[in-house]
Amino acid sequence: MKIWKLGLEIANDISDILLSFPKHERYDLSSQISRCSVSLPSNIAEGSGRSNKSFNNFIDYSLSSSFELGTQLLVANHRGYIDINTLQKLEYKIEEWQKMTMGFQNSLNS
Repeated sequence: MKIWKLGLEIANDISDILLSFPKHERYDLSSQISRCSVSLPSNIAEGSGRSNKSFNNFIDYSLSSSFELGTQLLVANHRGYIDINTLQKLEYKIEEWQKMTMGFQNSLNS
């Protein structure tokens, strides 16, 4: 699935970026960002083996995590952990993923 692949790509991009975060953020912001990013492909994978109605719920969880991730990346940028170019590239990928995921979710409901 394209949404799963892009979600996995986002999670891997985030993982690489988190290596440069300060150690004191390991259990705070870094941990939250990591969990949110991993939630994108994980909930898609978990829901894919379920009924459309149940899958819809997992897609909702995944979408919610993507919006939370966007906010956390803004905080990381504000704190100087990621630069504006990195933020914009991630925001673009997340927005593309959200559009694709919402489109897929709409197709499940038709």
